[in-house]
Amino acid sequence: MDRKARRGGERTVVSNRRALHDYEILERYEAGIALTGSEVKSLRGGRGSLREAYGRIRDGEVWLEGFHIPPYEQAMDKGRLDPVRPRKLLLRRGEIQRLVGKTTEQGLALVPLRVYFTHGLAKVELGLGRGKRKYEKRQAIAEREHRREIERELGRRR
Repeated sequence: MDRKARRGGERTVVSNRRALHDYEILERYEAGIALTGSEVKSLRGGRGSLREAYGRIRDGEVWLEGFHIPPYEQAMDKGRLDPVRPRKLLLRRGEIQRLVGKTTEQGLALVPLRVYFTHGLAKVELGLGRGKRKYEKRQAIAEREHRREIERELGRRR
C-alpha cells in the first residue's frame, strides 16, 4: 500500500481534488455510507468517481448523489444496480440538523471530499463549502505559487 494513501489505519479510495479548487471548505464531517456488498468490493478495488457527486438533504436524511461506483465484475447482481444511484449517508441526528440549518440559511453546499476505508468500514468525508468565484481561485493559485517560490529559495540557501 502507498504510505500517503494510509493515514492512521485509513485507506483513501477516491478523492475529489477539484472540490478543493472550486469550494472554500468551512467544516468537515465524517459520514458512513450505505452500500451493497458488490459496491464495497468495487470500492476496495479502487474504483469509483466523485467528479459529479454532491450531497443533498431530503426528508431529514442526507443522500450522496452522482457518486459513480462501477459494477463489480464477479458480482451476481452486476446488471441490476444503477452505478450512480443515490446512496444514504449515515450521520447523527444533531449533525443532520446542523447541516440543514447551514445549507438552507447560509446557502452552503455539501461537497464530498474523499471516500475511504477505516477499520473495514466505508466512510465519506463531507465538506460544508461556499463556492469560490473566479478571482478567488486565481488568488489562491497565486498564493500557492508564491509559497512554492519561497520554499525553493529557502532550500537553495541551505
